[in-house]
Parts: sequence; C-alpha cells; structure tokens
Amino acid sequence: MGKTVILTDAACDISREQEQELGIKIVPFKVAVGDKSYLPRVDIDNFEFYKVMDAYEGIPATSQVTTLDWFEAYEELAQDKEITDIINVTISSHGSATYNNAVVAKKDFFSKYKEREQDLNIHVIDSDNYTGVYGYAVVQAAIKANNGVPATQIIAFINDWLKSAYVLFACYNLKYAKKSGRISAAAAFAGELLGLKPILKISHGVSSILKKVRGEKAIIPTILEIAKDDMIPKTPYVIIWGSDETLKNDIAKAMEKAVGYPPVDYIQVGAAVACNAGHRVAGVVIKGKSE
Repeated sequence: MGKTVILTDAACDISREQEQELGIKIVPFKVAVGDKSYLPRVDIDNFEFYKVMDAYEGIPATSQVTTLDWFEAYEELAQDKEITDIINVTISSHGSATYNNAVVAKKDFFSKYKEREQDLNIHVIDSDNYTGVYGYAVVQAAIKANNGVPATQIIAFINDWLKSAYVLFACYNLKYAKKSGRISAAAAFAGELLGLKPILKISHGVSSILKKVRGEKAIIPTILEIAKDDMIPKTPYVIIWGSDETLKNDIAKAMEKAVGYPPVDYIQVGAAVACNAGHRVAGVVIKGKSE
C-alpha cells in the first residue's frame, strides 16, 4: 500500500507540535511589516509576531504562497518514492491566489516529471475558508493517513467537513478587519463610536456580520447562542483564539457547558489571519446545520 502525505499552507494555523508529530508539510506565508519581512512559523512565533503588530502603526501585508513555493514542496515530497498521494489543502481561493498557484504548480511538476504521473497523485483542495476550519480537517486527515486510510477516503472526509464547517468569531480590535475589508469602514467607525462589536461568520469563503453586540462582555454569549442553535449535535468543534488566553478559556468553558463536551482542539491564529482580523480574537469552528 502506498503512503499518503498531507500538505497545506500556514493559514491553517495548526500548532508546530501537530505539524511535526503528524508529519504534515506546511508552506509558510511571507509577511511584510513596513520595510521588514518575516517568515512566520520559521523565524518568528505567534506571540512574537503579535508584538511586532502592536509596535507597527500600519497594517502588515501577507503574500500568497507562490507557484514556485508549491512546486518546491511537491518536488521535496516526491523524493520519497513510497508516497503515492499528496493531499494539498489550501486557504480559500476567495481571499488568496494560493489555491490557484497550487494547481498551476501541480501542472508544472508533472510537465517536468512526466514519469511520476504513473505512480504519484497530487490532489489540490480549496478549503474555501480560513484558520481552524481547515486546520482541523488537515490534522484529522494526517491522523487517517498515518493509520493507513486510503487517500480516497481521506479526501471524502475533508470535503464532507469543509462543505458544512464554518467559523464564528469576533475581532476585539476593529482596526485590522476594517483595513482588510472583513467589515466595512463605515461599520467599523460606527462600532468604535458606539462600542459595538460585530459577530462574524466566514462560510464558503464569504465573510458576513451576523450580529452586533454592545460591549465585550456580550461577545462570547452571543457566539455561544448562534453556535449552539446551528451546530449539528455531537459533532466536534474547535476553539479559535489569539493573544488573549483568558478569552480562549472563557469561550471553551462556555461551549462545554452548553453542549456537554469539550473542544477537540484549540487553534491560535497565526500571522496570515491576524493581519486580517487582529490578534485579540475569540471564536469557534463548528459543523453547521444551515450549511
């Protein structure tokens, strides 16, 4: 039986421990902060990057994972002749050219290594989402791959999860969401003026504001109310957090009390997501009935 390996980009936000223990290959995003460039996950960790963000008055800019980046990743993995399937799950094509670059790189790879078309399959999947929505799928896919589950079944699992999973979250600082377009400048201005915080949902690559609440204390109860109503019973959920561990613990405790079981994972947003939402965030990834 051949070997399956899971490939992804850094916006999946899984931990370094999961990456290493499960043998997941992650391609990082380059981030520019003024005239300085960083390679998060490689030369700077999440908390260090949050400090860089706080010290910078502007908005850091993330770069897409290029065709060359993906080509080199395919080439590196293909050196292991036992690998018969590479499953590459990428950030949403709605927000980045990363997925399209992965598809082009696949064509380029087989153009250069025509002989590998007989013994290697490269499957590129557009997650159509961000952070732990596909981070969870990537981790579970790697566990399945390490247990010898066939690639076809792993791909079916990933697609099933992604078609109905989404993230509910709130940005406690609207500066980054406003600049990135996650919320309009007008909505951000009104929110800052009136003390309103938007509860956002990202589903199938589209960001929408579900509710606006007054004051930070109302954020977690509102996320909880929406999640509990729409979550498919007994399905796993993931806590999303950033720089504030208190928010992480509060939302996890509230969710566990509401649904009767704990989260399967805690995923801390990395640089690619923090640049668009800020680092003080709280949210939950669920499998939703409405999807």
